[in-house]
This record gives sequence, C-alpha cells and structure tokens, in this order.
Amino acid sequence: MQRCLKFVKHLGHFGVEPTVITVDPAQATYPVLDESLLAEVPAGLRIVRTPTTEPFESYKKLTGRAAPHGGFANEGKPGLLQKALRFVRGNFFIPDPRRGWNHHALAAVQQLLAAGETFDAVLTSSPPHSTQLIGLALQKRHGLRWLADLRDPWTDIYYYKGLHHTPLAAWLDAEYERRVLTHADAVLVTSPETKRLFLAKLPDLPSSKFHVLPNGYDESDFRQPSQPPTDCLRITHTGTITELYHIGRLLEAVAHCAALHPDVPLRLRFVGQVSAGLREQIERAGLLPATEFIDFVPHDESVNYLLSASALLMAIPDVPRNFGILPGKIFEYLAANKPILCIGPSGSDADNLLQECAAGHALPYEDSALMREAVESLIRQWRLNPNLDLPAVSHKRYSRAALTQRLAALVRA
Repeated sequence: MQRCLKFVKHLGHFGVEPTVITVDPAQATYPVLDESLLAEVPAGLRIVRTPTTEPFESYKKLTGRAAPHGGFANEGKPGLLQKALRFVRGNFFIPDPRRGWNHHALAAVQQLLAAGETFDAVLTSSPPHSTQLIGLALQKRHGLRWLADLRDPWTDIYYYKGLHHTPLAAWLDAEYERRVLTHADAVLVTSPETKRLFLAKLPDLPSSKFHVLPNGYDESDFRQPSQPPTDCLRITHTGTITELYHIGRLLEAVAHCAALHPDVPLRLRFVGQVSAGLREQIERAGLLPATEFIDFVPHDESVNYLLSASALLMAIPDVPRNFGILPGKIFEYLAANKPILCIGPSGSDADNLLQECAAGHALPYEDSALMREAVESLIRQWRLNPNLDLPAVSHKRYSRAALTQRLAALVRA
C-alpha cells in the first residue's frame, strides 16, 4: 500500500497525472488500517472507490479472526479448521480471495473510458496478484499500455505450499502468472533476484521488459531528529515477524552478551505483529524481562520507533528462494541511519544492499559466533558513545521521489 501511495504522491512532480482505482474501505476487510497515511494523499488526486465482493466476513465468523496477515503471521500453527480454510483459499479462490474486486474495478475503468477519458498507461500493483488480471483485461479490451508491478513473487512466494493446491489449481495459478508476465508491456519487480526468478520461468521473454524498481523511503518521513537512548542499548524490529524468520541464534547471542556484560543494559523492542511461536522463543532465551512488545502503530509512529533505537533488527524468512526478498522496510531502516543486524543468507539482495550502503551485512541463520561478534561490537561502541548512528549512509538513490522519477520515465516510454 505504501508503495502505491508514495508513487501517486510524487508522480505529479514528474509530469504524470494519476487516477487511482481502489476499493471502498467500508466494503473490504483488512488485517489493519492506517488512517494516518490519508494525510499524504495529494490534494486534488482523483480517486475512484468501488464496491467489492470477498469472502473475508465469512472467514471472520468461522475463525473469530480478522483477515489473515501476509504469510498467515497472525495464525500460528494451523489446526484442522485453518488447514481446511487454506485448502479452500488455494483451490477455490485463484489467484486469491480478492479476485471478487476485479469486475468492480473493470466497470469503473469502463465508465471513465466511456466518458471520453484517455490514459497513457495502466499500472496494476500486487499482491493480491488477482489485480494483475485487471491489467490483462484492460490491455486486451482497450489496447492500453500495461505496467505490471509485482511487489512479491507469485507462485514462488514462501507460504505458497501452505495453500495446499491441487495439481489443477496449481496449473491454473501458474497459467495466470505466465499470461501476466508474457503480455504485460513492462514488468516491475522490487529486487534483482525476483527478476531472475521470473526470467528463469520464461527464458524466451526479453530481459529488457523487466525493470527492478525497489521500494524506498520518503525523505519527508525522516525530518525529525534521531534520538537514540542513553540508558540502554535498544535493538528494535518493526513490522511482522514469525518463527519462520529464524532469529533464534540471535536471541541466544543477545542473552549470552547480556549475561557477559551486565553493565550494558541490552533491550529488545518489537513493534508490530509478533507470532506466538516467536514469543515462546524469546521466553526460552530468558529475554522476556528485557523485551518490549508494541502492537501495530501508525506509520509515522513506527518511524519514531526507528529513530529512538540504538540499532535495528531485520530478518529474511528462512524459506526457499529467499535471496530476492527485499523488504520495503529495509529502506526506511537505511534512512534511519542506524546499524542494522540482518539475519539472512549471505549474498542475498538484502545483504548486497546493506553492504552497498555500509549499514551492515547478513548474518547467516546458524552462525552463532558471527552473531555474538556483531552484538559484542555494538556493546563496545555503546560503551564509548551510546549514539551508534552511522556517520554517512549511501541511501539517497532509494528515496521515493527518485524511484518515482524512474517510474514516470517508464510510463512515458
């Protein structure tokens, strides 16, 4: 959502006038809502809000839960009901349960075109990947130039096997993916590895139609000063995290260093969704007294939590094909100018980005010695000066404005 918001916020500065087609929030179901971001919607932006048709109200009545978070982070270990619902989701809602919105969105575009409106291009952003089928239909019916923006992999997303597709459902989903990648005039992805992944599926497609346009940070979000604590060394994580992120060895390293250096108060802070399984890992490591859990907060508050940290924790889920996972928050972490402890594979896109910007490097999941060394290094620096902020980080090229300028060029291509 932030990716699309920031694009429309800056596109006007580069001579592109966007029209946004989206769902009426009163008719949709989401895990969380952040109303504070409405303040960033440009004045005068044309927004067409449509009805939708989706199954999440029934899901809520059956499970007593809100709509699932990405990767089912709010569900824990699935029971029989959850497994059954995932089977239904994977086989009766292809590509996904948000597909019921498509005919409403297409009708809205049809009305604009019937009124004489003209458009240079249409951009569809996903997940939900069903949104890409809207672009496919608009291109076929009206010949519109179509940019397919895939923020995540499709049939290779890390939780895909948990949807229990039958062979027929898996084939159909892969066929939708193939059609989108084949017919889109341009495909936008957020990491080099995702580009390589899609090209490996369809090697006959020209590499030139794929464009790596990563997520970024908005400079206006970071106008407030950094305020690292002086009474403790606080390591902060923001966003969703589960046991799939495999930070157990780091927790052990923090516990070990805390016992070894009682004069340096080590603290952990998690802002956002934390799975029950990961909370149990924190408890087993003996770190509950030193850990603070803060539920979902608006985006501006999450930035404040970044700026009030000593160092930041980021983790890449320990799943197949994770070398291309480049979380959007990594760019805000870079903009916060803090040391970053990244748990994940060496040589991944995230590792390369951190090293490029001199903000850290990936610590492999099982490398306890390297994790202890990283935490020890933070402790040594903190003793000399509790302000661990980095002197300079080369992250300016990842500002939302700079990235939107590149998007504007693609729209006009």
